[in-house]
Amino acid sequence: MADFAELRERMVRRQIESRGIRNSMILDAFRQVPREAFVDESQRPWAYDDHPLPIAAGQTISQPYIVALMIDAAEIAPGDRVLEVGAGSGYAAAIISRIAAEVVGMERQPALAEVARERLDRLGYSNVKIVEGDGTRGCPDEAPFDAILAAASGSHIPTSLVGQLAPGGRLVMPVGDRSGTQQLVKMTKRPDGTTTEQNLGDVRFVPLIGEEGWRER
Repeated sequence: MADFAELRERMVRRQIESRGIRNSMILDAFRQVPREAFVDESQRPWAYDDHPLPIAAGQTISQPYIVALMIDAAEIAPGDRVLEVGAGSGYAAAIISRIAAEVVGMERQPALAEVARERLDRLGYSNVKIVEGDGTRGCPDEAPFDAILAAASGSHIPTSLVGQLAPGGRLVMPVGDRSGTQQLVKMTKRPDGTTTEQNLGDVRFVPLIGEEGWRER
């Protein structure tokens, strides 16, 4: 039987902290959330490996470091309201919930949304809400958000998501080719509504499907 607590601590030290993520709130959040509970049982032996893992509906649970990098870039802080687009298994939403006040996770796949909702409820993540729907349109009923993270790549940042950012809000999302390498982009919304963008480096994500994203094949 794997010692998941030991593997989790090793993941935090070797995969996240050693790569420059030093925010203690982020490191503690990763220590608190059992990644093995967010993957299929067949994948649990690899739950703390340094790469993405497959989940249902042809989707993936992101590499732990990339989740940490996006949270760090989004400057998520206590009291924030956060939107995650592409909630998948619910792992990143669970991590974010250990820092932020409220998390809304959008998931377009009904089966994934239902499983994530049940899992988060069972594990006690009471400040996370999973909403089934088109993540490219955001969640206007819950807006505005202090931070928005998209765990899928688009050719551009959807205007709906920009509109749902609060003044001073941060959005982190991969942008680029559907099937190739993308750039992880951080957008910051100024108080006057204008925005700035910063390229955080190359990444590779599944495509963002929806009205303001890629068409489903």
